[in-house]
Formats: sequence, C-alpha cells, structure tokens
Amino acid sequence: MNSMSRRALCQRLGLGVFAALSGAAGGSGPALAEERPIPYTDNELIDNGHRFFGSLSRGLAEAIQSATKRWGQPNAYVLGQEAGGAFVGGLRFGEGSMYTRNAGDRRVFWQGPSLGLDYGADGDRTMMLIYNLPSTEALYQRFVGVDGSAYLVGGFGVTALTANGVTVVPIRTGVGARLGINIGYLKFTEHPTWNPF
Repeated sequence: MNSMSRRALCQRLGLGVFAALSGAAGGSGPALAEERPIPYTDNELIDNGHRFFGSLSRGLAEAIQSATKRWGQPNAYVLGQEAGGAFVGGLRFGEGSMYTRNAGDRRVFWQGPSLGLDYGADGDRTMMLIYNLPSTEALYQRFVGVDGSAYLVGGFGVTALTANGVTVVPIRTGVGARLGINIGYLKFTEHPTWNPF
C-alpha cells in the first residue's frame, strides 16, 4: 500500500470517527432537549377554538382575550372533552389533543380529584391554554388550582392551574349543573387511566 492510499485511508477513517462522535453528541442533544413551543396569537386560538366549539365563538373570543390579558400568549393548547362530578369530594376525567406550533402534537389524558363545597355533575368541551411550556413532556405532571374561583366570560368558565412555572388555563363550556368551590389538581398522562391520583 503506497503512502497516498494510506493517507486517504487515514483521512477517511478520521472523518468516519469524527462523524460518529459528532453524530452521537448531536444525536443525543435534540432528543433530550426538545425545542420550546412557539406562542400562538389570539386570532389563531380563536380560529381553532371556533372550529372546535362551533357557534359559541363570540364567548370564546372574549374568554381567550381575557386569559391572554392576564397570562400572556400561550405556547400550546389542548382541545378535548371531559366529565366530572362531585358531592363534597369530586372527580374529573378528560381526553384530547395538545397542539404546538413547532414541537409536535400529542394525545393527552387528564384526571384528578377535588375536595370542597362542591355539588353536581357536568360534561364539557374544553380548550386549555398552556403558558411557559418548556417542552411537550413538561405537560405530564400534576397542576394544582382552586376551581371555584372560576369566572364566566360569555358562557365559558375559566380557571387557572399551575405547576413548576407552567400555567394551564382550562376554558370550559358544556351541559350539567355544578355549584360550589373546591381545591384539587389535574394530572396529565400519555395514556388513559381510571386512577385520578
């Protein structure tokens, strides 16, 4: 083997090792550090909510504008359905899809207990605005809040739940009768479960 082919072989071997090492280092980075979702504008949220909620778009627009005035621009949102009931202690279960502009969409499930002066049952279509979400994986945790502090805007109930700097603002409309105040949490999961804890 002449010196030219040895040099070419060493260069190829060196390039192969460099590519393997940089691929390994670069390959593990994006998988671990997922891109932060980009915020949505009010108009984008209202358009997507209008398709989901239908004719209740005026009330939805008011609810979204009230939420963004208070918490800013969300960088993800969930559209789904949920059902809940309470007699002092309560439970809530839901399912839907989380949407982001640049970090992918995910199927999500949520469930949670509550405790308080709360009576009744309801079934809701729900849009959840999500603020300060660092990655889609960060949604899978428990978010605590007081549900009776909800206020109605155009027929929509709006509350806020927080965990580790992330805020989830459910905007609900539906059927049923529920009255009272409670404290509880929603636990988001990747798979459905009947265990609210």
